Amino acid sequence: MNSEFTIAVHSLVLLAYLPGRMASSETIAENVQTNPARIRKVMGVLRRSGFVETREGMRGGYRLAVEPGEVTLGDIYRAMAAGSLMPTWCSGDPEMDCVVGSNMRKVMDGIFCEAEKRLESYLDSVTIQHVLARIRECRERRA
Repeated sequence: MNSEFTIAVHSLVLLAYLPGRMASSETIAENVQTNPARIRKVMGVLRRSGFVETREGMRGGYRLAVEPGEVTLGDIYRAMAAGSLMPTWCSGDPEMDCVVGSNMRKVMDGIFCEAEKRLESYLDSVTIQHVLARIRECRERRA
C-alpha cells in the first residue's frame, strides 16, 4: 500500500464533504497535512481516472466528479496503488540448488497476488460515502 492511496481517499472524502464546491490544492494539502505539489500529483491521477474535475484560475481547484456512493476504495486502489502489495525484492533464486531458495520467489508472488485480490475485494465494498459516514459518526461520538 502506498501513501498516494491514502492521500487520494482523504482528498475525495474531503471533496464529498464539500459537495459542488471547488477546493484548491492548498486547501486539500492543509487538510491532508502534506504539500500542495503532492496533492496536485495525486489529483492528476484522479482527474485522469474521472474521479475529479478541475478548473484553473483564481476560483479554480478540484471538485468531485462522481457520486460518493458509487466510487469504491477498490476503484481508487486500482487507480493509485494496484500492485503495491508486491515487494520490489524477494529472497531466493530460481537457479539455486535448494528446494526452499529456488521456489521462494514463486510461492511468495502467489501469496501476495492472492492477498491483493482479497484486499481489492474488501475495498470494493467500501465507498467514499461509507468513509464520510464513518467520519461523521466519529464527530458525533466526540460531541
